[in-house]
Amino acid sequence: MPDPHAHRRDDDHGHGQDLPITTTKTTSTTATRKKLSLIPLIFLIYFEVAGGPYGEEPSVLAAGPLLAILGFLIFPFIWSVPEALVTAELATTFPGNGGFVIWAERAFGPFWGSLMGSWKFLSGVINIASYPALCIDYMDKIVPVFQSGWPRYVAVTVLTLLLSFLNYTGLTIVGYAAVVLAIISLSPFIVMTLIAIPKIHPHRWISLGQKGMKHDWNLFANTLFWNLNFWDNVSTLAGEVEKPQKTFPLALFVAVIFTCSAYAVPLIAVTGSVSVDQNRWQNGFHAEAAQIIAGKWLKVWIEVGAVLSVIGLFEAQLSSCSYQLLGMANLGILPEFFSVRSKWFHTPWLGILLSTCIALAVSFMNFTDIISSVNFLYSLGMLLEFSSFIWLRRKFPTLKRPYRVPMGIPGLIVMCLVPSGFLIFVMAVSSKEVYLVSGLMTAGAILWYFFMNFCRSKNLFKFSKDHQIEEQ
Repeated sequence: MPDPHAHRRDDDHGHGQDLPITTTKTTSTTATRKKLSLIPLIFLIYFEVAGGPYGEEPSVLAAGPLLAILGFLIFPFIWSVPEALVTAELATTFPGNGGFVIWAERAFGPFWGSLMGSWKFLSGVINIASYPALCIDYMDKIVPVFQSGWPRYVAVTVLTLLLSFLNYTGLTIVGYAAVVLAIISLSPFIVMTLIAIPKIHPHRWISLGQKGMKHDWNLFANTLFWNLNFWDNVSTLAGEVEKPQKTFPLALFVAVIFTCSAYAVPLIAVTGSVSVDQNRWQNGFHAEAAQIIAGKWLKVWIEVGAVLSVIGLFEAQLSSCSYQLLGMANLGILPEFFSVRSKWFHTPWLGILLSTCIALAVSFMNFTDIISSVNFLYSLGMLLEFSSFIWLRRKFPTLKRPYRVPMGIPGLIVMCLVPSGFLIFVMAVSSKEVYLVSGLMTAGAILWYFFMNFCRSKNLFKFSKDHQIEEQ
């Protein structure tokens, strides 16, 4: 179990070398649990972030093909690379379950760790809810009965429950399943791109966006952000990764290149080869474009790929949410019973159950509302994460960092300021409804922290920190 006082004790006594989170106790269950290797980790990161070009279509609707293409080519350098670098350094320095919660707690204390956990957990489970909705958006092109009404509600609910049970069967299974799902779900896009290349007319990248369409910058920014964020979510699984200090940086490097290419290449090919009204670029249009380019067989293949992609997206995100709760329990932010694992599969079953219930509760929101709420809460968490990253460099300058971003504090501040500016923009263009909902959720998160402190003071639940203090 991670020792939450390792840094504090060392810092308080004035020693020159600060210590990362270490494991003070190893059970036979932990010792025999199989951990994630490099290849499954790469594809889990891929599904944490993307899962394929599914969901990028609204960027064309919002701003036209040229700006959509430029967005997916430029935005990774503004956002994805800095976030991946921060994740690589901090996940290898603090290789325990909980990820960004640990970073905020180490930097600013338990209140900010708890708030970070609440923001990221809520954004994560809302994001989970969007995946079955996106899946049904593709399926209703083949089965129109799923477009609305009770058949859609039943389909979303059943799909959510089935995928949650699959997650319960184990992280190793989820990791290797992600490899297979990625290969199969991307195959039709590779075929479509190859067929589309000879049909490309470059003028279409410009002309389609010049027909009097108004730019929807809110939708454009949220679509880019939703499709290219969550690089840090895999950090909540750091305690389940084999040799994380070596595996994490390489896995993130490969995943960034792979993910960004999977978005940009099909978008360039389709927008250049298909001439349709810009209004048709809704979620699921890639399937229609496939039929225009090659025929109905490719449309069906892409829609099948969408279903498989959603499975990978759902599994990766649910794993992060459930292991985040486990990590928060190890830190003492949540009661110790959140760290309980399944007897058969060694998965955090309570975290899986809670995440699934919340995801179901919000799964019938409008898809645009879902990603807007996710992005606002995630933006708050990322601003805190960048601040934690800079402050940890200053607070623990001698801390051993297996991977270190090769910059001093001034350079790191500049690196973090650019994506932070985008975060502020995303938040500024949000609707009043998103402000209200996010404000209420944040107020609830603050109240939750004080409620947990009350429970600790009254010994209503057992907390890991109290347990470790008694042992010392």
